[in-house]
Amino acid sequence: MLVSINPKLPMRNKNVTIDYYINSLGFKKVGVIDYPDYLMIEKDEIEIHFFLFEALEPKENYGQVYIRTNEIDALYQSLLNTKVPIHPNGALEIKPWGQKEFSLLDPNHNLLTFGESIKK
Repeated sequence: MLVSINPKLPMRNKNVTIDYYINSLGFKKVGVIDYPDYLMIEKDEIEIHFFLFEALEPKENYGQVYIRTNEIDALYQSLLNTKVPIHPNGALEIKPWGQKEFSLLDPNHNLLTFGESIKK
């Protein structure tokens, strides 16, 4: 039985990644050992891992994660309130496939899309 998935995304700078995810998005570190080239973070029921890739060219990074939520309006508003930049093409909207979504780009240019099913 599969019980969870933990995506692994590239990061150029661990401290910048920590600052964004912990201070801007409200995640916390996972684990007690601090690996210099690896980072694990969690929030609510999700966990994301990062591996160091200093040569990463952000504009050439296609890392993406789709995160489901059941409180998308509150999440979106909280990010707006704390001035977390929303992707220029990722404002909150209802998509034709029945999801209400918005997107962010992290400092490494990983695309984070948040979505909630629209009940019909």
